Amino acid sequence: MPDVHPSDPPVVPIHTPPPDPPLRVPLIFEDWVTVLSLATLACITLANVIVRYLSDESFAWTEEISIFLLIVLTMSAASSAFVRGLHIRIELLADGGSPARQRRFALLVHTISLLFFIGLTVLLARMALDEYNWGDTSPAIGIPAWWYSMWLPVLSAVIALRLAGMLHRAWALKP
Repeated sequence: MPDVHPSDPPVVPIHTPPPDPPLRVPLIFEDWVTVLSLATLACITLANVIVRYLSDESFAWTEEISIFLLIVLTMSAASSAFVRGLHIRIELLADGGSPARQRRFALLVHTISLLFFIGLTVLLARMALDEYNWGDTSPAIGIPAWWYSMWLPVLSAVIALRLAGMLHRAWALKP
């Protein structure tokens, strides 16, 4: 390990994330769900690798839970990325032009995204209800499939609420 001396210049990060915007509901919920999902996923995967190495067998349930955790991780991280402005976008369009044009573009993008996630929430709720009504079970563990899918419309609704807040803030900005 290299020695660090007081005369060494400080290390400057390549990219510093912008500060969180002022929100009524802080992003701590999404951040903790993201961290806990990733930590649980890492522990489950490590346990599966160790068991597979020692016994040439695998836990059958790890794949189902890992897929669920990856979906939860993706949706919770997407929610905070939307609010922080760190989601995938074409910056030439999003940040270019006059402030009035940027505002119109933000209103359009937030409206389309909000409509998408409202539709996704409805469809995911219908899917979870169908799995409940039909009694579908997971293939490896045999537990009801709606135990996994009931969280998807909740997370999608959280994203929709975050987008509604972003749309409200963009609407309140005067060009």
